[in-house]
Amino acid sequence: MKQIEITSKIDVYSYDELSEIDKKLLKEARKACDLSHSPYSHFKVGCAIRLQNGQSVIGANQENASYPVCICAEGVALSNASMQYPNTAIDTMAITIKTPTNSSNSPVAPCGVCRQSISEYENRYNNNIRLILQGETGDIYILNSIKEILPLGFGASDLIAK
Repeated sequence: MKQIEITSKIDVYSYDELSEIDKKLLKEARKACDLSHSPYSHFKVGCAIRLQNGQSVIGANQENASYPVCICAEGVALSNASMQYPNTAIDTMAITIKTPTNSSNSPVAPCGVCRQSISEYENRYNNNIRLILQGETGDIYILNSIKEILPLGFGASDLIAK
């Protein structure tokens, strides 16, 4: 038997340490929270994507009484990017939250489904996507790729007979 050790690198920043361009993207994600339709959980998630052409798009979670058919903010933003700029790779995604009662100072990370979707976009354009993750306050995590939190990702090469 042998073991494989998997490690992740996450850079931790305060808001003041961010570049102006990252602050702007995080502000767009925070504004996107206001577009959330979350009447059941009241957990508002906003996502802002900066594309390699400099354009940005946003998304916010959209809840449904049948939770499995909800759409996460990341999924909305990825769909917007894909539809509006179909041939443009994604540079950076900023994800944040707003809640009316429980303030969170811990960075929020994408769910498993969104991690897979982001991984597919990295593979589609053959480039890493930076992730900026923040709760309502507190530390901000920056990852250089979704691979940092999805190290054994499943992709097209897994579907091909070897």
